[in-house]
Amino acid sequence: MVGKNAAQVIFVLVFLVCLRNLLYLCSGFQKRIGFPRFVYSHITEHIEIDRQERSVRRNGQNVHLTGLEYSLLDFLSARVNRICTRQEILDHVWGTRFQYDTGTINVHLNALRRKLGWNRNQPVETVHGVGFIFRVEQKVSRYTIDLQSFLADWLRSHEVEMDSAGIVPHLHLTPFVNELTVEPQALRQMLDGFLTAFLPGAEPGALSISSRLTMRHFILSLDLNGMVNELRIPLCPDV
Repeated sequence: MVGKNAAQVIFVLVFLVCLRNLLYLCSGFQKRIGFPRFVYSHITEHIEIDRQERSVRRNGQNVHLTGLEYSLLDFLSARVNRICTRQEILDHVWGTRFQYDTGTINVHLNALRRKLGWNRNQPVETVHGVGFIFRVEQKVSRYTIDLQSFLADWLRSHEVEMDSAGIVPHLHLTPFVNELTVEPQALRQMLDGFLTAFLPGAEPGALSISSRLTMRHFILSLDLNGMVNELRIPLCPDV
């Protein structure tokens, strides 16, 4: 009887080891044959940005930017066709180091324009007495995005508002979909719309972002203290 139980234990242990190895191999195989991760996205016709690696290319060639120059470009290009005030830029890019603008934004913006080959009012236009606006022609462009990186970038762009409201974000994404083919700007606008609608006046708490799959849709669910909104993204947008 003891020998039989020992054999069963050994069988279970061997089975678990084999299952672990199989899952490991499948994970590696998925990474090798998965969709190519979309890295660079065009913010203008000739300028591409990789927000995960914090790098920029102009006409396919890498452009060296300082940390503040990149952060300024990242902030403005994530808010296309929207006026950003000088104080808003200082709060997000420089943080608590500057309480008022002494011309440092202009200095870094002029350096950006020079390195990226932009003129004085295109695509970043000065709105006198207010701030700046990153103007681009709206085009419907679909890309394969890394969802985890995209959402992390979006949360980072709203970090100040959520910190002020006492909101702590949590990501709970399904492991079965790591990449989506979407229009990034449209997805960002939908997410921004949720915060605009629910964040003002919200009690301190958690923003839970979860996902699930149906036969035809990838569903992104945002739950802010019980206030829930769902974004339904077609898995085959061209069908």
